Amino acid sequence: MCLILDIGDHVDRSHPFTEGTSGKGNIELLNDAGYDAVTIGNNEGITLAKEELDTLYLQADFDVIVSNLFELDGSRPNWAKPFQLMEAKSGLKIALVGATAEFTPFYRRLGWSVTDAKDSIVQAVEAIKDQADLIICLSHLGIKEDEQLVDLCPEIDVLLGAHTHHIFHDGKMIGNTMLGAAGKFGIYIGHITVDLQSGKKQAELIETAMLQSVEEDFDELLIAQGKEQLNDPIFYNEQVLDAEWFKDSKLAELFGEAMLDFSGADCAIFNAGLFMENMPLGTATRYDFHKMLPHPINPCLIELTGAELKEIFLQSLNAEWPTIELKGMGFRGAVFGKMIRINLSMENHQLFIGGIPANPEETYKLITLDMFTFGYFFPSLKRAPKKYFMPEFLRDVFSQYFRSKALK
Repeated sequence: MCLILDIGDHVDRSHPFTEGTSGKGNIELLNDAGYDAVTIGNNEGITLAKEELDTLYLQADFDVIVSNLFELDGSRPNWAKPFQLMEAKSGLKIALVGATAEFTPFYRRLGWSVTDAKDSIVQAVEAIKDQADLIICLSHLGIKEDEQLVDLCPEIDVLLGAHTHHIFHDGKMIGNTMLGAAGKFGIYIGHITVDLQSGKKQAELIETAMLQSVEEDFDELLIAQGKEQLNDPIFYNEQVLDAEWFKDSKLAELFGEAMLDFSGADCAIFNAGLFMENMPLGTATRYDFHKMLPHPINPCLIELTGAELKEIFLQSLNAEWPTIELKGMGFRGAVFGKMIRINLSMENHQLFIGGIPANPEETYKLITLDMFTFGYFFPSLKRAPKKYFMPEFLRDVFSQYFRSKALK
């Protein structure tokens, strides 16, 4: 028996086809590829509006296994199963269990509830283990969580892992459990073989670049379909606005104004590497805004005292950041770029907000990017009171700003 499984993050809205079809085109691709089951990653779970996720799998020909996602009233969505039992022609019974990473505040903001992932998998295994000859776990939790899970639940025979983009070229055995992991961006396909008679498990990674392409221009075809879906006009632009990664620009200034207008914040901080394309001359469409800001990044409003905001300002002066080749945290660009500060300046060690000296004890509102709250660039922002705007992405905020101006 051969099973084809996906461990989440197949829906990445940085691709025009995914954006244009709200992920439903991706489900058609999985159907065509003959997938048997999937779990969801954070790209499916928290980059789509609740209604979009709730309808994403309506046409799926495969099972969606996710044991720790619920409605706010505690009920389980009708498209999600905590486990699934499959039977081969030989009579062999295979149990599938799975869960996704606990981005609790993001899910809550969208109208979902997520529970402890490891506990939910242990409960699913307990419910089905007596009926199964083989238990496979689809885990979008990350390597450290996977290793802890295997210790908690040694009944799992094979654990397929994702989320932290780790790679096991030949798998990794912990006790009697085989862990498999194939990295990111479809660079590898993982293949695991289990011989139940001998108990032997083997794993390998197959580099997709070495496989023969069935259709050379398939991705171009998908991009063209996405472009057609995103052809809605936003406004008429009377001059080209250049995307500048290492200096201030009119484009960045307008983006900052859009963020302030959207959030009601006192000031804004973001990196210029966000802008992947110029704002074109003429009619700008949803596709143009998607090309310019392809990142699945949400705005975040953070409350900080003047003293805390001064600390953030000083950290943002890091001379090494502009040239960092950033990958992950939702960023889909090439380099970090210059840090742009809107309504923020400093003179003689005094922080100014909107040209007025900041009071160290007064609370101000900063609008920035959700990726800055994960602790890597600004550790203090991880702990600060904040509000995530969801499901709006940066491109939605920017395009709505121009749309509203055009209507006035």
